[in-house]
Amino acid sequence: MAIKEQSQRQLRVGQEIKKIIAGEIQHDNVRNLEGIETMVTITEVQVSPDLKYCNVYFISSDNDKNKEVMGGLQLAAGHFRKVIGRKTSLRYVPEINFRLDDTFAEVDKIERLLHDPKVQEDLQKPDEPEEE
Repeated sequence: MAIKEQSQRQLRVGQEIKKIIAGEIQHDNVRNLEGIETMVTITEVQVSPDLKYCNVYFISSDNDKNKEVMGGLQLAAGHFRKVIGRKTSLRYVPEINFRLDDTFAEVDKIERLLHDPKVQEDLQKPDEPEEE
């Protein structure tokens, strides 16, 4: 199934939600994250076409605490929805689902593969003519 590109409205609403959630986290307004000693960054928000659901992607500075952070964020989803409802003029405040953003881990994995000595050796070999 092909993923459709988001509309301008979806992108605008996603950016607004991202700004609100990041602000709440930055100002320590999320009680469920108080005991967790890690920095949380909201990387992206994807909103459904009907604006009723959104996936909020995050990373944390301590990978060992990712599950704990996700649990705290998901428990605070109601708080985030209230704040979003107050600060926006949306007809429906979207249901929020938090997900760990693994794109940086994938980039790191590819970087390690490209710098692997075996791969470097293959890249340095001159092209061998194919036999017919």
